Amino acid sequence: MPPSLTSFTDDALIALDNLADRASGLMHPTIRLGVTGLSRAGKTVFISSLVHNLLNGGRLPLFEPLRSGRVSAVRLEPQPDDAVPRFQYEDHIEALVRERIWPDSTRAISELRITLDFQSASGWNRLFSAGKLSIDIVDYPGEWLLDLPLLGQDYRQFSEATVALAATGIRHELAHDWMALASSIDLDAPADEMTARRLAESFAAYLKACKSDERSLSTLPPGRFLMPGDLEGSPALTFAPLPGLPDTKAPKGSLRAMMERRYDAYKTIVVKPFFREHFARLDRQIVLVDALQAINRGPEAVQDLERALSDVLACFRPGNNSLFSAILGRRIDKVLVAATKADHLHHESHDRLERLTARLVDRAVQRIGMAGAGIDVMAIASVRATREATVKQDNHQLPVIVGTPIAGETINGETFDGERKTAIFPGDLPENPDIFFAGNGKAAELPELNIVRFRPPALEETGSGLKLSVPHIRLDRVMQYLFGDRLA
Repeated sequence: MPPSLTSFTDDALIALDNLADRASGLMHPTIRLGVTGLSRAGKTVFISSLVHNLLNGGRLPLFEPLRSGRVSAVRLEPQPDDAVPRFQYEDHIEALVRERIWPDSTRAISELRITLDFQSASGWNRLFSAGKLSIDIVDYPGEWLLDLPLLGQDYRQFSEATVALAATGIRHELAHDWMALASSIDLDAPADEMTARRLAESFAAYLKACKSDERSLSTLPPGRFLMPGDLEGSPALTFAPLPGLPDTKAPKGSLRAMMERRYDAYKTIVVKPFFREHFARLDRQIVLVDALQAINRGPEAVQDLERALSDVLACFRPGNNSLFSAILGRRIDKVLVAATKADHLHHESHDRLERLTARLVDRAVQRIGMAGAGIDVMAIASVRATREATVKQDNHQLPVIVGTPIAGETINGETFDGERKTAIFPGDLPENPDIFFAGNGKAAELPELNIVRFRPPALEETGSGLKLSVPHIRLDRVMQYLFGDRLA
């Protein structure tokens, strides 16, 4: 994180938190893994499947510690942070495995600790290693991560950036009511609570319209406007960016001064505590993205996803961790950007989905890549809801995927009941992802994808009635990258 985003006091508090974590880690080796996802990326499903596969001996051939037999036990343990809600793993896996429904998204921070007993691959390390590693999974909404850049912006800068973005593409239409209202306001008129409320509600409606499935835009700060929780109706959420702000001090008691004060309160009450208490204590991070949804909505949604990822990755404190770095501030030394729902494509397009994801993060990698952070991209399916097959069409073998569409899903005019399986040709991604970044003039050349929402798969049971582990795509690669080295 650039120094301008935190004050000296913030850095001192962060250093104290990290020193406490380090002291605890000497007795009980721990890695704090941040898990977040932009809209619809399947964050809850990812955590549930990862934990379920570890606990139930899932097929994880690329996770070397398990494949080699060095992991002797895996168990859930009480989390260390008593003030943070527990990730309700049991409820979510019940929904996935027993009821075959996708669990509800979490809308706040939560945590879960899973501990692995293992034998080091090195005889020397076995002399000094505790043979135990706890992984504290910290689950938080992607919208909260998108708020962190606000720490480096004052109210005028925030307003200018937000208004400029609202004037582009489809946002121009979606922002019409908010911009019309904001443009009619006398900025230096006396502060008025009802005017502030109308502005905040109109701005929040614009953000929700951008996030809707029909648009699937991703750059949507402030995040709490979309998930206010217990702050709904508070002054810290009753503000909005304003156009045409002069570069002068706001008159005391004016609407402009009220907006500026409440924006600062939002950063103080919402953003800074999240950064200090949670984000700044992470060791590793995975960011899940639903690139297929953006592709389905066209180049504007894809380019907006690129903008959001650039903002997100620029927030990390990249670098190698050491005892010295714990004093100055913990560094996230590995970041994984994972495009989810790879099971919605035939495997022939998986490498193309990875290339698109790499292209999405190129800008951010250029900004922070020299700082020492390991950044990788993968195409994954946390839960594989389909299988692959081929059908004969016009004397050609067509690759398809087979699954059970969610009840109410309509394909070619046919509505499904949630019980019957079907085969679909999902379409192919282009080999060169640059087509999505070439502007609207290339829109006619974009591929047509047939993205269908499928139910979770029906799992077979063992003789004792135990459900087998959740199927996935490349979850073992994810584990090896994020914490395999800590089990070496």
